[in-house]
Amino acid sequence: MPRTAARHANINVPLFWPAQLAADMTEQGLELLARNVKFVAEEARLHGGIKPRLATAHTVRLRLRTLDLCDYSAGQKASAGVPTLVNAPYAGHTSMIADYHDGQSLMQTLRAAGVGALYLTDWHSATADMKDFDVDQYLAELLACIDDLGGRVNLVGLCQGGWMAAMLAARFPDKVASLVLAGAPIDTHAGGGPLVRMTRESPMDFYRDLVASGGGLMLGRYMLAGWKNMHPDAHYVQEHIDLYEHINDPAWLSKAESFARWYENPLDLPGRWYLQVIDQLFKRNLLARGEFVGLGRRLDLAAVQCPLYLLAGAADDITLPPQVFAAARLMHTPPDHVRQATVPGGHVGLFMGARTLRETWPEIGAWLTAQR
Repeated sequence: MPRTAARHANINVPLFWPAQLAADMTEQGLELLARNVKFVAEEARLHGGIKPRLATAHTVRLRLRTLDLCDYSAGQKASAGVPTLVNAPYAGHTSMIADYHDGQSLMQTLRAAGVGALYLTDWHSATADMKDFDVDQYLAELLACIDDLGGRVNLVGLCQGGWMAAMLAARFPDKVASLVLAGAPIDTHAGGGPLVRMTRESPMDFYRDLVASGGGLMLGRYMLAGWKNMHPDAHYVQEHIDLYEHINDPAWLSKAESFARWYENPLDLPGRWYLQVIDQLFKRNLLARGEFVGLGRRLDLAAVQCPLYLLAGAADDITLPPQVFAAARLMHTPPDHVRQATVPGGHVGLFMGARTLRETWPEIGAWLTAQR
């Protein structure tokens, strides 16, 4: 009998069971080793190994010190209606939040809704020579973008980009045809919430020490650690379990990598800007009180009388709905020109959640195209 045949015939003989068991364990061990190696490699990719990128084709209209002004008009001329400028948050993450993934992008959604002349602020990470930039520097460059677009825009402010948009609308009300505020803390003391509570309870020396340790910058990795510590179980335990369980699932990995491109690559902020925001907006709430000074003038939100659309997340623990909806009482837009909407989900879902992009932002896009 051939030797191979004898070997196969004998595996059912008890004498050979230990050898077969050893062979099975070796095979399983190699599979486990391969899985573990893949897991470690993917962990490295997800935590800083892949870099942010805007999902949709665009051109850069202006390159300024703090931002690129990105043009999503796709051949449309600015004369075809009032241009729409989306002011992405400058709060530690990139502007990818507004152009997250092909098929799941706020910019794509607005364009599909008929917004022709469409632009996005793509904020730069601060470098050492920018450590003394303050809020005025960013307002001035946002103003330069608006003037370059003809001097009057529909302004869409996301999160931090919302209070910045509100500041500019209060400073130059004639330059803003309509204002959309999504997840934007206009009255930072309204409704409470863990983020506001933390900033109010921590002494300014704590924030000054953070900036000093970053060489005059508020380092993005510090902020990323702070955000993760708001939900430690999810970020330090469950996300690693989920990755291991789905390590051989290409569709799951693709979604995880898209999120990591944005979330795991934070921006550094100028220390002076950061301390000004913590002290004057979150601790003392000066914008809502009408006492914040921007570009040489006290900013009075009552000067804003343009059509207003306010969007909040029902489960948002970063910017609570009352902080957003406070704009309706602080600004002097006639009530019949104010729209308010609360959608399911949390903060990030307001800008890149598939459901909100599908169900809410097309209506906002149609509302924007109707503005003159």
